[in-house]
Amino acid sequence: MNPLDIAIVACSIALLLSVWRIARGPSPADRVVAADLLTFSLIGLIALVGTRMASVGTFDLVLIATLVAFLAAVSLARALTGGKR
Repeated sequence: MNPLDIAIVACSIALLLSVWRIARGPSPADRVVAADLLTFSLIGLIALVGTRMASVGTFDLVLIATLVAFLAAVSLARALTGGKR
């Protein structure tokens, strides 16, 4: 088994565990952290599959998705704290 395949399986497991935490999370903070993990593990999975397929256009998608996911994480953290600094 290729190390790239192992990384794809690990990202898939992280994706499934984060979906489980979103569904069963006892608090909103747990759900926010799991949603953040979900987005970044999905981005990692896209990057790994793009590397496996030797696709150059995938990395543009990963760059844009990472920027959007960072902004989403910041806005979720701000919404969770009620807008307080």
